[in-house]
Amino acid sequence: MHTSGSPEKQAKRFYVSGQVQGVGYRYFVQQVAERLGLMGYVRNLRDGRVEVYAIGTPSQIRALLADLHRGPRHASVERIAEADSEIESAFAAEFSVTYDE
Repeated sequence: MHTSGSPEKQAKRFYVSGQVQGVGYRYFVQQVAERLGLMGYVRNLRDGRVEVYAIGTPSQIRALLADLHRGPRHASVERIAEADSEIESAFAAEFSVTYDE
């Protein structure tokens, strides 16, 4: 068992539904994630949701989830689906806003 005193990092994906595109939600998430020391990315999905991929300790990810529910001022979060994920080393160096199109 690994007992170095520091919590193990994990990765989660959050799919945020509601009025979350065109309201600065991705930039809000990026600021929160950087403040918390998380790695990963946030991006808009074609179906109107926002995907958040976060790598961090369980407490960092819990803090992020609380802010995801709140969102920026003009956002209206209706639902957040959560899924465990693998840690992808390509996204383990920073937290970025990504664009599909």
